[in-house]
Amino acid sequence: MPFYSHDVLTRALVCNDAEHILRDKETTCELLANEPDGSILLHYRGILEFQRGRLDQACEYIKKGLAIAPDSAELYCTYAKILTAQKKYVEAIAAFEHSIFLKPTYATAYYGFGSLYLERGDDANSIKAYQDALAIDPDYPNVLNDLGLMLKDKGQLAKAAKCFIRAIRAKPDYPMALNNLGVLYLAVNRLDEAESLYRQALACKPDYPAALNNLGNVLHYKGMFEDSISLFTKALALQPDYPNALNNLGNALKNIGHLPEAIAAFKQAIALKSDCPDYHFNLSMALLAAGRFHEGWRAFESRWETPQFASLRQKTTKPRWEGETGEGRVLLIRAEQGLGDTLQFCRYAPLAAARGLRVILEVQPALVNLMGSLAGVERTVAQGRPLPDFDFYCPMMSLPLAFGTRLETIPAIVPYLSVPDECKHNWQNRLPDDKKANFRVGLVWAGKPRFQTPDLIAVDRRRSIAADLLAPLMDIDGIQFYSLQKDGPGASKEFGPIDLMDECRDFVDTAALICNLDLVISVDTSVAHLAGALGKPVWMLNRFDTCWRWLQDREDSPWYPTMRLFRQPSPGDWQSVILRVKRELIKAYEGS
Repeated sequence: MPFYSHDVLTRALVCNDAEHILRDKETTCELLANEPDGSILLHYRGILEFQRGRLDQACEYIKKGLAIAPDSAELYCTYAKILTAQKKYVEAIAAFEHSIFLKPTYATAYYGFGSLYLERGDDANSIKAYQDALAIDPDYPNVLNDLGLMLKDKGQLAKAAKCFIRAIRAKPDYPMALNNLGVLYLAVNRLDEAESLYRQALACKPDYPAALNNLGNVLHYKGMFEDSISLFTKALALQPDYPNALNNLGNALKNIGHLPEAIAAFKQAIALKSDCPDYHFNLSMALLAAGRFHEGWRAFESRWETPQFASLRQKTTKPRWEGETGEGRVLLIRAEQGLGDTLQFCRYAPLAAARGLRVILEVQPALVNLMGSLAGVERTVAQGRPLPDFDFYCPMMSLPLAFGTRLETIPAIVPYLSVPDECKHNWQNRLPDDKKANFRVGLVWAGKPRFQTPDLIAVDRRRSIAADLLAPLMDIDGIQFYSLQKDGPGASKEFGPIDLMDECRDFVDTAALICNLDLVISVDTSVAHLAGALGKPVWMLNRFDTCWRWLQDREDSPWYPTMRLFRQPSPGDWQSVILRVKRELIKAYEGS
């Protein structure tokens, strides 16, 4: 059996990576045989008490050890660590300083010093102490890992990654560093590399809740929802009070349609960490998907506290409109999210005008001209342009809350958007007059790419399809297909649809083109909303993890009376969706 020195024991305490030493029943005998004066044995007992959370007893053992060995830098380092745990920072600093005085090349003391400063929120001194430790021991894994975490929190991701990589090179079986590097790779959407790192961390430490949770996230982003649920459940079995794992479990359950269980998971996460707006926001998604609008719209307001919505918050002293009447007063309604969201929720503007308000819309530039067709709207302004004076404001997606919208009271009279007849006729004249193809169908196969966060990238990947997957539809005689794909991947020339989208300057042109078609077939993107708002027949190709707005287990939409939903029967199964659409399209053409 090896002899356990003061330094090994101190590292066991400070680094928390040698618990097997502390639990070894033969260690006491070894210590007694090699240390007649008993200081190492007292050190050993002090560390054991510290590990058990009995700080006062730990302190007594270390003080007794110091009485025997007053020049022990290792004992002073452990003493400083215990004082830090007791929040006795001034005394702890003095103890660390004395440890370093006794042994200037003692990297463990510098590491403990850095951890103390980190706990106190003194990042500058913490980083300096960590750098001092690395100047002595450049391959100190725990220092590299903790320094990497600090750099990550400061947004210095490249430098943080280098620290984690160095830590792993120094200690390949270091689960914390493997997990932390995986977190960085996940943040930049390097899913496969993140997955590999999490699996390596779990090979080293199978009962590691954070790595189980993070691996679950990767599989969730890849659409492997059932597998992710299994991992979140394992993490929670090890750590029941793990709010992030509960939140992630809720998201995965929501995506497979288990809404009551998802809602319960979100509420448990909130009970553990009520100040996390993401948990409240995710709960709102599940409530709305379940049709529980009364609770859902109110919970949906939590979005303004989340990081992704911080830049969209209204910077004004004007009051928020809550649905009251206001004869002659000016209401500013502001678009806040995607084009599809604006197309869906602009329907509330005429309702506000009906309450006596003069309505001004602020929307995305591409929608300005189209929004001029909304009844009761006095003026439409492009985002980023100067605003006129107004008395109230309301974010567009807060209008359902202001109007107290329930599932049965959704304002679904269509069309609520239109284009001038002249524009329709102009586009009618541009379409080929094919006598053999007298049924016109528009196609959209991909949403606009998103690059903000891994979850949004993953959703876009799951909602979009390759254009060639629609090839089976091209075999139907008598139908002429038109591309309505403006952004995202194009189609090969062999694919076949007529593409006039380069001539569409904004959504008025796209709307006029749609008005000259018999049907629109689209994935879940803005064109599906546009067709629905125009009152045109639209078949939406819906991913398995359907958006909250399409509810659950429905083939129709209470938002758009002319819409049909074709949902994947299982994650990623577009083939069966396309075959079903083909059968229905043949019926629709034959009945036209």
